[in-house]
Amino acid sequence: GAPGHRMTASTLLDTLPATVGAERWEARLGGIDVRYGPGRLAELGEAAGALGGRRALLVTDAGLRRAGHAAAARASLAAAGIETHEFTDFEPNPTSRQVAAGAAAVRGADLLVAVGGGSAMDCAKGINFVATNGGRMEDYKGWGRATRPLLPAIAAPSTAGTGSEAQSYALVTSDDDGRKMACGDPKARFRVVLLDPRLPATAPREVAAAAAIDAVSHAVESYVTRAGNPISRAFAAAAWRHLEGGLEPALEAPDDLAAQGRMLVGAHLAGAAIEASMLGAAHACANPLTARFGIAHGVAVGLLLPAVVRFNAEAAERLYGELEPGGSAAVAARVEALRTAGGLPARLSEAGVPRRALPDLARLAAEEWTGRYNPRPAGEREMLEIYEAAY
Repeated sequence: GAPGHRMTASTLLDTLPATVGAERWEARLGGIDVRYGPGRLAELGEAAGALGGRRALLVTDAGLRRAGHAAAARASLAAAGIETHEFTDFEPNPTSRQVAAGAAAVRGADLLVAVGGGSAMDCAKGINFVATNGGRMEDYKGWGRATRPLLPAIAAPSTAGTGSEAQSYALVTSDDDGRKMACGDPKARFRVVLLDPRLPATAPREVAAAAAIDAVSHAVESYVTRAGNPISRAFAAAAWRHLEGGLEPALEAPDDLAAQGRMLVGAHLAGAAIEASMLGAAHACANPLTARFGIAHGVAVGLLLPAVVRFNAEAAERLYGELEPGGSAAVAARVEALRTAGGLPARLSEAGVPRRALPDLARLAAEEWTGRYNPRPAGEREMLEIYEAAY
């Protein structure tokens, strides 16, 4: 089909509600060439060739293989004359050892391609750091630690969730202590992002629901963060509109590409908001739940977000009111309704977390870097208050 029309970031935010659906558009957003529309995955080979790629490492997972998307990606790359090898040996919340294995699999590749959810994209970014700059993932914790160029990379997200495709950070779990590391560098950004709503349409419902609540949490948290600014809030508000209105129809009718498109674009915009303003206490509390009890990240964030919104009301009521008439109470209630629509647990007790674990979880949450950006200061005592409210 036609490549569509080009839009600036400001025009994109102004016109997005009318464009999400069957239409195709392109935008330069945060230094990334973003291409939206059904069937965009078929353009992977063309995009790779334009970046000078001749040999690609495709980072994907078993679910994408079963759905046929990995094969479609390989076919598009092959049609462009690009030799492709796959790397699939990683799990949700990829670890530094898995990233090291991926870096060893690069073997002369001049391009990285991530087709999958947040784990595939984070793993691909992590592989890029280690394959090009050496060492281990722990060496890149923080910001700007890569001293050499990184390989060009392309992402095609398969879930409307993390928004990792819009971010310069790789979130990788350290094998040393089981903690998530944020490893960021502007060179780690994907050059091209293909937002194809046909990809999330094939995700299992439970995966789609957990990813969707994660995206919702990104929009809500990044809107009120202490590092917030007009750019991050513009992205977050647009993300909230798409996600809040698209989540239920996307889950009820997975083949509704307009609804899937709203979710995919909303998740991307929420990811762009994170890039500009970081997150808050819901993510600080969620990470220890995942590390200690194996609760999927999106489920964990969904368990905490309503309690965090209510906790933050005294510091961010005006901002919550800009997102939703009725302020923090309305935002928290809407998140709870969306969580219920996804069939996700509503209480920590339902998720198998024993009450005796809460103090230790609070200690760990207080050490998480995202908590520093929460609009209301939250130390160990306050984190325990949040856990108790969500129990």
